Amino acid sequence: MDQPFLSRRHLLQAAGGTALAAALTACGGGGGSGGGSSSKELSFVYMGTAEQQATWNKLFAKFSEQHPEIKLKAEGIPLSNWGDFFNKLSTRIAGGQVPDVIQIATEGQRLFASKGLLAPLDDYIAKDKSTIDEYYADMDPNLVEWDKKYASTDGKTYYLPGEFNTMCMWYSKDLFAKAGVPEPTPKWTWDDFRHACEQIKAKTGAFGYAAGPEYFAAIMPWLLTNGTSSFSDDWSKPTYDDPRVIEAAEFNRKLVADKLSPPPGGTFDATTAAAQGKLAMFGGGRWPIISIRNLKATATMGIVPWPVKAGPGSPVGWNGYPILKASKKKDDAWTFIKFLISKEGSSFFAQLGGTIVPARKSVANSQSFLEDAPKGTEYLYQALSYATPIPSPDKGAAIQKAIEDGWKQVLTGNAAPADALGKAQTTLEGLV
Repeated sequence: MDQPFLSRRHLLQAAGGTALAAALTACGGGGGSGGGSSSKELSFVYMGTAEQQATWNKLFAKFSEQHPEIKLKAEGIPLSNWGDFFNKLSTRIAGGQVPDVIQIATEGQRLFASKGLLAPLDDYIAKDKSTIDEYYADMDPNLVEWDKKYASTDGKTYYLPGEFNTMCMWYSKDLFAKAGVPEPTPKWTWDDFRHACEQIKAKTGAFGYAAGPEYFAAIMPWLLTNGTSSFSDDWSKPTYDDPRVIEAAEFNRKLVADKLSPPPGGTFDATTAAAQGKLAMFGGGRWPIISIRNLKATATMGIVPWPVKAGPGSPVGWNGYPILKASKKKDDAWTFIKFLISKEGSSFFAQLGGTIVPARKSVANSQSFLEDAPKGTEYLYQALSYATPIPSPDKGAAIQKAIEDGWKQVLTGNAAPADALGKAQTTLEGLV
């Protein structure tokens, strides 16, 4: 998740996209009598590096304390992007290894829901109406609305909206001070950002920003703050050749060309570089927090909303924890999901340094989330008020590839922005 250039949502890459859809099609669409796990344990599969699994395991221990009657077998898959995670998962499912509950980010929610693999949650929600009503009341209404609008293709509820990530700019307070540049404010602009990069490079030699080709983390923030997106609001029409997209790509290309950003690719680790005073800024949600804590850098880092040109903007993607239709332990699975969304579970996870922003407003505004974290951490939740769900139509895999490939061509200087993004636009039009 926190790999070079912070590709937490380096999702649905092309490598397995077609295979993924085919595998899910092959095992989807059946009734509720699928194979399911033969184990007596409740199985849960999620994506997490070894570092992140250590945190998740503490949360699972908390669940086991409260529910000793349920044996939870949780497996974290240490991958750095959602595409590889979904590919691995689909291969298992197609082979009959069906977990009871899985973690699915926004990028894969519509795909999994559309393949008939998931059990609707509507009856459980009705049965525990007061619990769910209390949960929704403690949440930004945008999350509830987006989940209904984008995570289902047939009107049934397959996911409760869970923790999320938005995008803000993490920055080294030390480097700004060393260069004599005022720390950024929530209303800073692209010009302010560029000027800070230039000043810090000139006075300290450090890179200003780590530009990258990741759809969620490094492309969409620039598009949204320039008043545009990769798709129309209903995700039906690509808009990747919009002049404002081209302008954003040119802006990023110039950062690389002027050596204010390291060249894309390679093994540059933005989180470590920032903690070591070699990089002034990188884009991120909540996920860098564990690494920053391990690097003892929480006090020297700050978080601020993304610099604006046309207005504020951030992509948002949220977790869902669906129950597989083939599960034989749906009641236990629902108990586990209710624990994940509970105030106690959410607060405990936030305190541990969970790599996602709590869906509950009360937790996001509490010390559980804000303590031992960089100044400005509260902006991650506040970004929900102006965020845009990461566009993820059904063919998200191929779409992801086209978007990132086009941007990468620009960053490397191998193609003019209008040419690279125009070609990507043609590809995208063939996918929707």
